[in-house]
Amino acid sequence: MGSRSKVIWPIAILGMVLICLGAGFYFFWDKAPPGTPSPATAREKVSPGFRDMARAAGLTFHMSFLPAEQGEKFKINLYDHGCGVAVGDFDGDGCDDIYFVNQLGPNALYRNKGDGTFENVTREAGVALGDRVCVAATFADYDNSGRQSLYVTSTRGGNVLFKNLGNGKFKDVTREAGLTCIAHSQTAVFFDYDNDGYLDLFVTNTAQWTEDKLDPSAKYYPGAANFIALARSPKEFNLLYHNNRDGTFTDVTEKAGLKGKGWGGDVAVFDFDEDGRLDLLVTNMFGASTLYRNNGDGTFTDVTRQTLGRTSWGAIGSKAFDFDNDGKLDLLIADMHSDMWIPASPDLEVEDMIHESFKKKYPRVTGAQSEFDPRHAAAAEKELADLFDIHYQDVLFGNTLFRNRGGGKFEEVSDRAGIETWWPWGIATGDFDNDGYEDVFLPAGMGFPYFYWPCALMMNNGNSTFVDRAEQAGIEPPAQGKNLPDKIAGRPAPRSSRCAATADFDNDGRLEIVTNNFNDLPYYFKNNFPRKNYIAFRLRGTKSNRDAIGALVKITLGNELMVRQVHAAGGYLSQSSKTVHFGLGERSKIDRVEIRWPSGQRQTIDNPKLNQRHDVVEPNG
Repeated sequence: MGSRSKVIWPIAILGMVLICLGAGFYFFWDKAPPGTPSPATAREKVSPGFRDMARAAGLTFHMSFLPAEQGEKFKINLYDHGCGVAVGDFDGDGCDDIYFVNQLGPNALYRNKGDGTFENVTREAGVALGDRVCVAATFADYDNSGRQSLYVTSTRGGNVLFKNLGNGKFKDVTREAGLTCIAHSQTAVFFDYDNDGYLDLFVTNTAQWTEDKLDPSAKYYPGAANFIALARSPKEFNLLYHNNRDGTFTDVTEKAGLKGKGWGGDVAVFDFDEDGRLDLLVTNMFGASTLYRNNGDGTFTDVTRQTLGRTSWGAIGSKAFDFDNDGKLDLLIADMHSDMWIPASPDLEVEDMIHESFKKKYPRVTGAQSEFDPRHAAAAEKELADLFDIHYQDVLFGNTLFRNRGGGKFEEVSDRAGIETWWPWGIATGDFDNDGYEDVFLPAGMGFPYFYWPCALMMNNGNSTFVDRAEQAGIEPPAQGKNLPDKIAGRPAPRSSRCAATADFDNDGRLEIVTNNFNDLPYYFKNNFPRKNYIAFRLRGTKSNRDAIGALVKITLGNELMVRQVHAAGGYLSQSSKTVHFGLGERSKIDRVEIRWPSGQRQTIDNPKLNQRHDVVEPNG
């Protein structure tokens, strides 16, 4: 498993399989308006929950890994993190489209035909980028043109800004926009940090973990050969670009104080203290996550200790959402790297032990390794503490869920909420069963050469706790089997997913889930939960940025208060729909909707109609 000096090193960092579902086959039939019964024959065959319909929906993309990095000669480096997926309406027809990112070969853009099925339009759009290892992508209207442009990050191949020309085509404008960046990049988020009505850009970078010699055939730089080399790689730092409002950007990272500590991963953009300015939570792959408060003068301050306390060490995904319906955004952070330190083999004894104890949080980074190999665990702990300068008083080893208590204060409640999982990567949130409470999907697993591990569908019980219903809802086990069709080194290669995004792709009021799977086809989980009431909002800013990123929508139903945010990209290498969705269950009336726009303007809508999407434009006055 890579280098094993005094420790059993885990092999990489990876992902898993978010998969299959058990439902009937009538993908196109279940289209009646909310509240209208489906035909009896369809109702008999459609099971509640999800069903993977990727092929039927026309999603035939295949994410291809780098065989010399993550195949038979598996290396411990970030190529094993895989690639992302972005959701956005690039053609402005009111339906969300999908962009898949690739390592070896072209990326792919799929246009939504309007019914939740898709066609590949990559060639016509000009956004394939098959000449470099790509990592993540995000759609954004950075120039307030009314069109969704596309930004793609890369591992040392150069990040790219594609301007949407409005005719189904994009143009590479990276150089003229001032966004030339060649680094080991991860997540990119557009958000308006100075509230001037234009989206700025924040990019996380990791470290210089690749070698200098380019592989001419595969068009990539070989990665670190073992974990020690990876850990000692010179750090790279995050970038903040200010939008000059003329199609160009200026690097303001130093002034803003957002360089970070290296090994940047995901970003959660939200106004944690409700002062009208968007703040940032940045995860650290080999350190503590950091919360930055927006000071309102172009600078940010690290307020992690006084606001959150201890945060997840080695975190990957992060997401802000209101899990307890108190009208305040809470924060979930997924810790992948604390679960790495087990033998890199399909060892049944180790697998059984993990199944018995995966909900347990350990006081040290090596975690579960101490259960089966205490001597190596102790040696590993010391070495890791030295390599990564671990400050135990600042970190927790496992997922963390921070409940927003108001006034800029949070309480860590992950164990109480039952949200601890194993090998999680990304985070996708949404009210999947439309009961009025937001649920969480966690793509998980390590893949080859480890054993298979399932994704988690953490359904919200409505009492501030979650329960994993991946099997009951048809997510697990994978419809195509737990292993990929081709073996690696003569051994089964478990399926695995890295990231996930959500959207109501077929506009029926129920959220679907789409993933980008490692060295595999994607999964597209069609939502077949029983129909319940819902309401959705698609916002367009005028004084605010046109995408309305950062806008809050609050709905009041008697004594209940729900809030949703128009999110920037986030969750790890992913971007979900900008349409704000509320499940309502059997609630039949909303008293009031209040929209807090990024400009500070507040707009009220009384008694809105249910079971439809409302397109709302920010008032000029």
